[in-house]
Amino acid sequence: MADLLANIDLKKADGTVKKGSDALANKKVVALYFSAHWCPPCRQFTPILKEFYEEVDDDQFEIVFVSLDHSEEDLNNYVKESHGDWYHVPFGSSEIEKLKNKYEVAGIPMLIVIKSDGNVITKNGRADVSGKAPPQTLSSWLAAA
Repeated sequence: MADLLANIDLKKADGTVKKGSDALANKKVVALYFSAHWCPPCRQFTPILKEFYEEVDDDQFEIVFVSLDHSEEDLNNYVKESHGDWYHVPFGSSEIEKLKNKYEVAGIPMLIVIKSDGNVITKNGRADVSGKAPPQTLSSWLAAA
């Protein structure tokens, strides 16, 4: 997986923590989900993304939530309320700003789909997830990887 994610500690809602290199090993495609609990459009999109994630359930694909929440409590509540069983970058990690800058995140919610080398497949993952059938969407991302 991309060097930028390899050394990041990634966390699941159940408290499990893994290095990005382990959590994302063998993933051809990773979707970076930039979002926050305080953002109404994010709260609307997250359940759609969760449904997508559960429907595709593919070993070559993973989502990593990059929180722009204002507190760890907000992040944890958001994850428990509406997120899928995907990883997130822990609150306060210096990697959040690096990811925002590398992928030029200007607004949220934003779903950036990347290849295992970190190169972008699409910055319009949100539109893809909202507008197409999940298997077709994932197939097109995997084909581009």
